[in-house]
Amino acid sequence: MTQNSPISDLNTRSREVFRLIVESYLKTGEPVGSRTLSRDMAEKVSAATIRNTMQDLEHLGLLDSPHTSAGRLPTHQGLRLFVDGLLEIGDVSAPERQEIEKSIDSTDTDMQSVLDKAGSMLSGLTQGASLVLAPKSEAPIKHIEFVSLATDRALVVLVTADGNVENRLFTPPAGLTPSAMREAANFLNAILNGHTVSEIRSIVSREIIKHRSELDILSRGLIESGVAIWADNQNERLIVRGRSNLLDDSASDADLERIRQLFDDLERKRDLEQLLNLTEGGDGVRVFIGSENKLFSLSGSSLVVSPYMNAERKIVGAVGVIGPTHLNYARIVPIVDYTAQLMGRLVSNQR
Repeated sequence: MTQNSPISDLNTRSREVFRLIVESYLKTGEPVGSRTLSRDMAEKVSAATIRNTMQDLEHLGLLDSPHTSAGRLPTHQGLRLFVDGLLEIGDVSAPERQEIEKSIDSTDTDMQSVLDKAGSMLSGLTQGASLVLAPKSEAPIKHIEFVSLATDRALVVLVTADGNVENRLFTPPAGLTPSAMREAANFLNAILNGHTVSEIRSIVSREIIKHRSELDILSRGLIESGVAIWADNQNERLIVRGRSNLLDDSASDADLERIRQLFDDLERKRDLEQLLNLTEGGDGVRVFIGSENKLFSLSGSSLVVSPYMNAERKIVGAVGVIGPTHLNYARIVPIVDYTAQLMGRLVSNQR
């Protein structure tokens, strides 16, 4: 068997030893020794025979031997092989279904509230950190207006074709005049009508360059400030809950540093759009293990993520759980999958 071969290339004994080691690791996060395995093997073999098999699996890159233990742990490659070839996915239990359905209430018209509840529910059920990527607003823009509240505070109001009205506070340029506000609003309404929020920044940047001589400095500054508020608000689409679940009193200094780095990445909403890009290989749950996880800068965590779609079968958001590599994949995968299905139905029904 080569390092990239499927699980079927392992002989019966190697497959059983490998399976038992991974299953034990997923339960405890600890290395497994040959003496422990000899008690669990279907075929009664000596600890020495098992050690030889473990060495073979280590040579293939599927197991690793920590310095502090004679036992073995699965490598990231080994976990990938297990998830793809041996993992038996469970069903979402009736109580879990009820909890998921309660958090994603189709009668709740406050989408932000639903997203918050879904994130809290996922972190609670899985004991990991949950990630919920809110859907983009795809409704065309109908009207934009600026409202002065004080010399250092203004409001930009955006109305979309589906009747949704959203407001954002921001600090306008100093010396702003009513005429500059009208000019800025008229300019934006002329170029953005019929476009979506996600298109604002690219369109406005292009049009400001094209019409720079026609706009005074204050109007141009107001437009850039208002647009930045809406574009930057896209970073608020990522909702993270349950970070404390990743902290463990027994965690090593290296583990704590990894978790600290993860928190930093989440705070900065690092590579937000990659969360959607990671899911585009299919419309179901995907599992990213360790170094396969390109969303964050660390390599010691696993991510179970699934996209959800609108009525047009377009991916608009995602839900997921992140935690240590010894996540209970068999249980978490169906929970994430069912949550994504309900989120998709909710988004589809609201459009």
